[in-house]
Amino acid sequence: MSASTIFAFLLTGVFSGTVAGLLGVGGGLIIVPIIVAILHAQGLAVDYAIKIAVATSLAIIIPTSLSSARAHHRSGALRWPLFWQLLPGIIAGTVLGGFIVDAMPELWLRLFFSVGCWAVGLKMLLGAQPKPHRQLPASLGMSVAGSIIGAISAMLGIGGGSLTVPFLHWCNVNMREAVATSSACGLPIAVAGAITLALTGLDLEALPQYSLGYIYLPAFLGIATTAILMAPVGAKLAHRLPIPVLKKCLALFLLVAGTRMLGKATGWF
Repeated sequence: MSASTIFAFLLTGVFSGTVAGLLGVGGGLIIVPIIVAILHAQGLAVDYAIKIAVATSLAIIIPTSLSSARAHHRSGALRWPLFWQLLPGIIAGTVLGGFIVDAMPELWLRLFFSVGCWAVGLKMLLGAQPKPHRQLPASLGMSVAGSIIGAISAMLGIGGGSLTVPFLHWCNVNMREAVATSSACGLPIAVAGAITLALTGLDLEALPQYSLGYIYLPAFLGIATTAILMAPVGAKLAHRLPIPVLKKCLALFLLVAGTRMLGKATGWF
């Protein structure tokens, strides 16, 4: 592995960690397209690039979500009963999503990721938020919601905040508690997704050296290390920088990343 590749992974962690600290946005949608680009540039397992990126992103979310959930727990905003209600569905949905990632053709997974980038990017660009107008569903409804959140998150390589926060807020959970509870939900998504994709990729011989199933360990170590270091820095900068402008910039990044992923998948541009 070249020094430039290692540096690229470290720099990706700096970028994603800072953005996560600044905007409270998980780095999965940032990390996945960058890992894909780095793998393509190095000619590493190009046929499995998006699957490697999704699995590695989920592994990276494990330490970052653990740190975030701990901070929110200390603040008293994390509603643990909601977390426990969502947990069974989240685990089941995430494992299912991991198997779908393993079985899905590369083209279709890239298309799905493109749609995810566009959806989140447009939501951020327009500032759209669902209006709270209903109460939380019963246990079965919470399990169904958790399974949908888990499956989609596993397929996108994200911690689920883009789905969990709007759902909880829609169900009359105030935004501060929704964000805090979502941070805890990111941990089982990351753990279940990473384990599933590590196991389903074990029998593949075409993956890069130093891979654990679909998880590319050099990318995991490089990005996670700097992301964890930079997240607190981003949180401090949040009080000094124009957050609305930065959100618009991130939204544009996601729209461009989704469009570029579509272009690479289809060969249109």
